[in-house]
Amino acid sequence: MDTVLKINNLSKNYGNLRAVSDISFEVKKGEVYGLLGPNGSGKTTTLAVVLGILNANGGSYQWFDEPFTKLARRRIGSLIETPNFYPYLTLWENLQIVAKIKDAPENDINYALGVANLLKRKHTKFGQLSLGMKQRMSIASVLVGNPEVLVLDEPTNGLDPEGFAEVRNIIQSQAKEGKTIIIASHILDEVEKVCSHVAILKSGEIVANGKVGELLSSEETVFIQAEKLNELEEIIIRSGFANKIYMKEDDLVVVLKPDFKSAELSKFCFEKGFSLSKIVVKKQSLEDQFLQLVK
Repeated sequence: MDTVLKINNLSKNYGNLRAVSDISFEVKKGEVYGLLGPNGSGKTTTLAVVLGILNANGGSYQWFDEPFTKLARRRIGSLIETPNFYPYLTLWENLQIVAKIKDAPENDINYALGVANLLKRKHTKFGQLSLGMKQRMSIASVLVGNPEVLVLDEPTNGLDPEGFAEVRNIIQSQAKEGKTIIIASHILDEVEKVCSHVAILKSGEIVANGKVGELLSSEETVFIQAEKLNELEEIIIRSGFANKIYMKEDDLVVVLKPDFKSAELSKFCFEKGFSLSKIVVKKQSLEDQFLQLVK
């Protein structure tokens, strides 16, 4: 599979602040790659560096297996900051300006508005749009020129659930067309629903990365309560049932190894003389992993 973006030991400082620290990852053609982390984790800085907006203090990056050039830049559509549209111009007129800047054909305007579900609003002035429509208009401006790669920084920031779903549908439709998409987000649900791969950032460092399906644990996570939980915890640790075991509020959380099931754990506890007052089973979510990683 072709490599679209390759980052090697990239670093960026703001004075004495190390915003990005020696991060490395690759994005392959056709992937929807999420950069996930809390505010201040280095997501936007990373994207700004690889798009040539900021200069790195160390490391390197390549687009399409080559150093970043103007030719490579034309193959990328990016939304790092909110575009400045003229509120008194129509959507069509605003995108005409975008098309001229990108040296793209005007036919792209109808395509971009269609993908963003704004074609019926093409003659509406931008200032009359709702927040969700304005965000979709921003994405439409990225699509003018039909770029191979979309780089989107917090594309659903500030949107209500309906606006969130509309933007998600746009991203998914572009992924189905085979485009490579890179998304920076602090919203776990966004990454979980649209991304094929994810890198989790904390304080400018990558603490985990890989396929979303692999980071989402297939093992059962069991939440139990009983008397003498500390004693029970030690017994379960020695049993070999668990990949991980920890306390969460009043629950003892047991992440089972793939070969074991919750029914076996329940039977084991009973045989050891522990009566469970609570046993709840669920799959470990990306949120659980994320919170554990960034603690």
